[in-house]
Amino acid sequence: MPVTVVVGAQWGDEGKAKVIDLLAKEHSYVVRYQGGHNAGHTVVVGGERYALQLVPSGILYEHVVPVIANGVVVDLPTLFDEIDMLEARGVSCAQLRISSRAHLIFPWHQAHDAIAEAMRGDDKIGTTLKGIGPAYADKARRVGVRVGDVLDAERFARLVRERAVAENTLIEQAGGEPLDVDEIVARFGELGARVAPFVGDTVGLLHGALARGAHVLLEGAQATFLDLDHGTYPYVTSSNPTAGGACAGTGLGPRDIDRIVGITKAYTTRVGAGPFPTELFDADGDSLVDVGREYGTVTGRRRRAGWLDCVMLRQAVRLNSLTELALTKLDILDGFETIKICTGYRLDGELLEHYPDRSELIAEVEPVYETIPGWGSVLSDKREPGQLPPEAKRFIEIVEQQVGVPVKVVGVGAERDDYLVWAS
Repeated sequence: MPVTVVVGAQWGDEGKAKVIDLLAKEHSYVVRYQGGHNAGHTVVVGGERYALQLVPSGILYEHVVPVIANGVVVDLPTLFDEIDMLEARGVSCAQLRISSRAHLIFPWHQAHDAIAEAMRGDDKIGTTLKGIGPAYADKARRVGVRVGDVLDAERFARLVRERAVAENTLIEQAGGEPLDVDEIVARFGELGARVAPFVGDTVGLLHGALARGAHVLLEGAQATFLDLDHGTYPYVTSSNPTAGGACAGTGLGPRDIDRIVGITKAYTTRVGAGPFPTELFDADGDSLVDVGREYGTVTGRRRRAGWLDCVMLRQAVRLNSLTELALTKLDILDGFETIKICTGYRLDGELLEHYPDRSELIAEVEPVYETIPGWGSVLSDKREPGQLPPEAKRFIEIVEQQVGVPVKVVGVGAERDDYLVWAS
């Protein structure tokens, strides 16, 4: 498969990095196509934990060229913190490539983010305050500064100063503290010089790779139901994590894509505000959080948790044209006596055929569950489908029946090799 897309099928935190790390073995390029440093991907190798925010997950393989593509918004301080961390741990970032068309995040974006969230009062979206939304807004307003601008140091300094002065006015009008313009210009001048060797035409790079027969893996941040257009608006991110966003975010065409892998946990979580039909407020919900270590990689925030929602997954299949699923963290359900799977929604007493198109309706639905017995055994040492207990097999089979695409990979632990290939 020359081009594979990996996309989260829920509200994020599905374990995409583990699956991307697995698939990266078969690919020469691993490409981030949207989002910014508000998304954390975690890979565990030999007990070593690598928490990545901007650098693509394939960085841990020497044969992979990691690419930050045009659809990403890049925070240079975070990028170099990450590069320095990886290099200090023996992971070379020399092959990293960054699109000249990607947009940069600046301190004024983070200031606007904080001001806007504070003004919402009790109606906060739950943004990470990383400046992602304001950076994308500047991109849409056509006033953004792009990564390629660093290649002309004098022009870059002028652009940064002009934008900093203009944004300072807006920040002060909104009641915020003014930024130190000279300090920003100096700091980003240094960061720009440092990032320059990584910058280039990644659209040409990727098309050239395909022409040579290379395999390319496209990595989305966040997930389907945080998509700006198709998620639970306004409790969404500021870009398009769905598979369609992979084309706009990389410059590859739709016909270049052969395989679209949706990642889902064996239960559901989300961070921040927004509707969540299967959310649990009892001991089972606490167990999912505690056993699953459901705390944000980037923010450390406690995630909300609930049972697996197959209505969501069916919608994710439609929106992304998913060819298959990877089911992660099945082992987190080891200790449950009974397990529930949401197979439908009721709204005002009527069974819905499809996922509602409005967030206020999603907040009102009543989940319809199928209940199965738990398996009461440890799955982390299982490497073949035949080793799974019948109840765990039944869980996977229900998911496949409900969603309509096959489960190809099942995660049973945190380590890189804690998975099995499911033969459906």
